[in-house]
Amino acid sequence: MNVLFVCTGNVCRSPMGEYLLPRYFNDPSITADSAGTRGLFDHPIDPSSAKILSGLGIDTTNFRSKRVTPQLATAADLILCFEIEQRQDIATIAPLASRKTFLLPDFANMCVYCAKEGYIEGATRQEKLESVIDNASLIRPMLPAPMVIPDPHRREFAAFQKAYEQICQALRIITDATK
Repeated sequence: MNVLFVCTGNVCRSPMGEYLLPRYFNDPSITADSAGTRGLFDHPIDPSSAKILSGLGIDTTNFRSKRVTPQLATAADLILCFEIEQRQDIATIAPLASRKTFLLPDFANMCVYCAKEGYIEGATRQEKLESVIDNASLIRPMLPAPMVIPDPHRREFAAFQKAYEQICQALRIITDATK
């Protein structure tokens, strides 16, 4: 299963998601990648994001940003965004991928709801995540409005720390719900 994290420039939030997902899932059959809907191409990760990840022992020196393409979006099994506009951009870039595109905190809420209601099926984490995707349109009306993780780009370090904490919280929720 390939999980694609998508933010705007692919230098702050989505690289954090890409590098943090393996720490939460600890499953080599689930891979992570990231891209941006606009702006930066072939840039290193933002120094503040790199500092946070480096503090966890994660080396990001080889990271280079890229833009999301129809091929990249279509090849992903799950796309996790941080703002509503990014989700809308995916629907424009790769319309068939919109069915598997969610805001990260919203997907975490979906996982919790599906676990609570017994909608999660499958033996592997991939199968469980796919069952949440399959039930998304059914359960969407029962969930609170999707929450965003604001862009920390060009803001103080505290904004990066908050984005990191929100990403970790969502990944922890998804992990716990799909054990």
